[in-house]
Amino acid sequence: MSTTEQRTAKIARIAEAPSVLRRAVEGLSDEQLDTPYRDGGWTCRQVIHHVADSHMNANLRFRWVFSEDNTTIKTYDQDVWARLPDMTLPVAPSLTIIDGLHVRLTKFLSSVPADAWGRKAMHPEHGEITMDTLLDIYSEHGHNHAKQITDLRARKGW
Repeated sequence: MSTTEQRTAKIARIAEAPSVLRRAVEGLSDEQLDTPYRDGGWTCRQVIHHVADSHMNANLRFRWVFSEDNTTIKTYDQDVWARLPDMTLPVAPSLTIIDGLHVRLTKFLSSVPADAWGRKAMHPEHGEITMDTLLDIYSEHGHNHAKQITDLRARKGW
């Protein structure tokens, strides 16, 4: 598979993530949404809100790396964010954010020219990264979190 085909496949994974996440939580009760996916882990509700937060950051990160020379990526403490008061909201608002955001993000990523994928940024925790690095991360991120929820559902028989 060529590099272009690999990127296209990864962008398609990003495009699929909203429906995968919706299916993962479909039909769950509030009690089930408030169940951690593993001991000491986040609840299913927190996972969905986290994906919305993370992918809003991803959208900005892609745009900064694309449009600024040698930008520095802003980080955040996801565990602190997971305890913020809005993490108790229903998952619907975050799923709506994820839906719209992924439409925009996949349109943007699909238009990135081949020579821009190597553009670099500094990530304070991971060092130098490229647009390709971000694509690798975010093409799997939503799917990995959906799997945490579906694995919990399978273990619990939900």
